[in-house]
Amino acid sequence: MIKIKRTALEFMLNLARNMYPREFIGLLRENNKKEIYEVLLLPRSTYGRNFSSLDHYMAPYTVKYAGSVHSHPSPNPRPSAGDLLSFSSTGGVHIIIAYPFTEYSFAVYNKKGEPLEFEVVE
Repeated sequence: MIKIKRTALEFMLNLARNMYPREFIGLLRENNKKEIYEVLLLPRSTYGRNFSSLDHYMAPYTVKYAGSVHSHPSPNPRPSAGDLLSFSSTGGVHIIIAYPFTEYSFAVYNKKGEPLEFEVVE
């Protein structure tokens, strides 16, 4: 079961709302309790209308990350072929936040694009 801190989820939702109609992308970090608690936004990332990409060379090599998060400007939270390619190089937990960017419009996947169970924790 993936645990996501409410403050991290609210940050992700706000990023998605503020970037709309463009996508945003970031890396997820876990705390020592294995909870997703932080989003890293990397310099030189690309935020487009139907795509986003990370500049992996800008990720601090001393920082471990659990996976990625990005938004979809459509109501579809399912991963695309491009998303699956990105998942394979950015950890094991991947969150897609879909329009209208609420607590009920996102999904969590593993690196193969299979849905994962999750809970939002305080």
